[in-house]
Amino acid sequence: MVKKSLAALVVAGLTLSGASVMAGNEGSGEPEIIKHRTNKDEAGYATAGGTASLSAIQYHGGPVMGTPTVYLIWYGNWNQGNGTDTPAGQALVRSFLGGIGGSNYYKINTTYSASGGAPTGSVTLSASEKTDTGSRGTRLRDADIKTIVGSAISAGLPYNTNGIYFVLTSSNVSEQSGFCTKYCGWHTHGTINGGDIKYSFVGNAARCLSGCAAQTTSPNGNAGVDGMLSVVAHELEEANSDPDLNAWYDASGAENADKCAWTFGGAQSCGGSGCSNVSWGGKSWLVQRNLDAQDNKCYVSYKGLFVVRDLSPS
Repeated sequence: MVKKSLAALVVAGLTLSGASVMAGNEGSGEPEIIKHRTNKDEAGYATAGGTASLSAIQYHGGPVMGTPTVYLIWYGNWNQGNGTDTPAGQALVRSFLGGIGGSNYYKINTTYSASGGAPTGSVTLSASEKTDTGSRGTRLRDADIKTIVGSAISAGLPYNTNGIYFVLTSSNVSEQSGFCTKYCGWHTHGTINGGDIKYSFVGNAARCLSGCAAQTTSPNGNAGVDGMLSVVAHELEEANSDPDLNAWYDASGAENADKCAWTFGGAQSCGGSGCSNVSWGGKSWLVQRNLDAQDNKCYVSYKGLFVVRDLSPS
């Protein structure tokens, strides 16, 4: 997890596919890049990643979400006809998020129990969406993302403190705190209309395939959106297990998906349409692995292991 303070906003983010970024001091500004890695191994597969246990992730006493509801806010021009920012690309996002809940992949998040509850492994995709064609321009700041979410709610998107609001930008939109240069997406929370609202920014990876996608040929013929969805999965997992940035993270500040970032496991199917490692909704996807809190290992499928662990805040 990367915790940083920009314009009084604390966020946790997924850094570029060429770098693993860990937390510096909270409020210290930009994240610190501490290790570089390539996206592909010699066979052309997206990096598998190791199988050993990682440093322990710890529970810090904050809430987790049971079954979050996901709301989509389409920002920018999603009707460009450029092969990525298209209605077909939007349909891929809906198919992905409509099927991820209850999948063996997403069940990994059920290991993140907390005082009073645990993630169920399910996700509800709301049928209510909003489109914002550019109310804040094409050069966004972190604070603009919160404004975009608030405006969408004011315009009729359901208000739900158990929701996660995803601001998904088209490829002509930049995020000035570091999209494509420091990170590919982030999640946070803030007070909107008097309640604690969880939200996330993820940009279309077509803007920087070499930084925010593991491959340029993708299972669904849209490398920008396919790459974007791996980031969406990452931020969704973290917002579910650490919605207020005070629940599950390790001693360095890394959240569950951060600890497995840009690794995809060895069970990849690769061909002329790129690599994939999971399937649902009649489609194949390439998603980054997630950490199982029971054994601190990275997987793309829930193992159902039973390990007794202490949930006392540390």
